[in-house]
Amino acid sequence: MKFKYLVIAFSIIIVLILFTTALLSFVFADSLSVTNLRYLTLPVFFFMVVILISLGIFLLFNYRLFLLLEREDWPALAYYLEQKVLVKDRFSTRNVRLLASSYMVISDHSSVLKLEIRTALAKPSVVEKNVLIFGAARVLNGNFAEAAAFFKTYLDKSGIKAKDKEWVRWFYGFSHLLSGSFSQAEPEFLYLAASSRDAIITGLSSYFLFSTLSKHSLKPQECSAAAEGGKKRVTDALKNAGGWKREVDKLTAEIHIAIIRKYIEETDNWLFKGR
Repeated sequence: MKFKYLVIAFSIIIVLILFTTALLSFVFADSLSVTNLRYLTLPVFFFMVVILISLGIFLLFNYRLFLLLEREDWPALAYYLEQKVLVKDRFSTRNVRLLASSYMVISDHSSVLKLEIRTALAKPSVVEKNVLIFGAARVLNGNFAEAAAFFKTYLDKSGIKAKDKEWVRWFYGFSHLLSGSFSQAEPEFLYLAASSRDAIITGLSSYFLFSTLSKHSLKPQECSAAAEGGKKRVTDALKNAGGWKREVDKLTAEIHIAIIRKYIEETDNWLFKGR
């Protein structure tokens, strides 16, 4: 398992450092007094011992979690996390995110929504920190109007990470788009195509303005112009499809990105076709 190799490598490094520290006492025995040598080596020695012990304790308490993640045994991981979160009431941000992600992977979207309800009662701030996962579950469940209403309640929440706020706004517009509420999706994508600092959000917003909203808008020329403007922003910043791929790869592990992979690929083709 990969994480075992990482632990072994880290442990070897610490042992080597400890060995080197001990070796100093022999190498510099003639030039340094025993007292000075002790002051030099003991702090390093104890620091490394503390790190090694802390790492061992961390791995001991999380061994089963790492084992299931490494095996990608999602049903077993979901059950394991249910015991921690739902039975023992350990509603930490990490535990809730992993449990919700496990449910999403096995397509148990209703359990994601039940988890959200329990989490909201126990620790509302954790829902805010995982808003994209809980909203994505509604999208995958086909509850587009409900998803739009959910994302709307979090548009201006202060507890949401800065990097997630634009994604909340994008999914709010995307949910309206999927529900056929084009007039409500349009202003969101117009704003993001022109103002987003995220290349993926800018590209996706511009693509939908071009491919869908311009065909249903009362102002099709405005949509088309905004789409071209957003497209230029992305291509100027990323230069080519390789740059786009690198940006996408940074988000590969995110569940909310996985559910829109098809549209990311379509946007890639639209942005860089012929380049």
